Amino acid sequence: MSESAEVVPIRPSIRLDTDALTLTDIRLSHEGRNLLDGVIAEISSNGITTLIGPNGAGKSLLLRVIMDLVKPTSGVVEFGDGFEHPALVFQRPILLRRSVRANLNHALKLAKVPKADRSGRLAELLVAADLTRLAENPARALSGGEQQRLSIVRALASNPSLLLLDEPTASLDPSATKAIEDLIRNTSAAGVKIILVTHNRAQAKRLADDVLFLHQGKIAEHTLAEKFFQAPQSDAAKGYLAGDLLL
Repeated sequence: MSESAEVVPIRPSIRLDTDALTLTDIRLSHEGRNLLDGVIAEISSNGITTLIGPNGAGKSLLLRVIMDLVKPTSGVVEFGDGFEHPALVFQRPILLRRSVRANLNHALKLAKVPKADRSGRLAELLVAADLTRLAENPARALSGGEQQRLSIVRALASNPSLLLLDEPTASLDPSATKAIEDLIRNTSAAGVKIILVTHNRAQAKRLADDVLFLHQGKIAEHTLAEKFFQAPQSDAAKGYLAGDLLL
């Protein structure tokens, strides 16, 4: 067991563009406990950023702060020009009691996609999620992986430039996980910025361009993925990658 000392954030060692998403001294307290404790980060507007760390580090909470679903006690979230219409997909899919097609049509209407364009866009989303053959099936009757793929492409209906994913493959089998990872890669390749929360270190290694390591409510390290997994700089990250229990 590793007992961690106070976290000292390591500043980003990657070159960031001027359109970065900037988190400045984000703090969130509840009942005397600091859930987020001075989060400082700049996140590039391209590629896949994975947000990893031990349970209770504040990863999912930080996504909700970025989306303005939770108000921080103090601090500022600033979106650069490279970020528009952010979208969040939760760990557990929340789907309408309608068909797969109807779920996507509803999302396209909410996104104010012109009616003449909806059919073509809907077909693209079905193909992206590999759900064309299941388009008329009840969304809630899909498997867990299929539901999550539907949730992701439904979020893409609004053409976001930033997609936040909170543990999208939790509890899924390897086949379902691979399908979602392929969808994530394809979405990133299409120009959508991805911020992915995951507990799966192997998944982070497969997908990440850069890594934000969160511990004790702080960003302990932010660097390129290859550097993070080969030579982490913070004691907390070293312990985490070694499988130690971080307190």
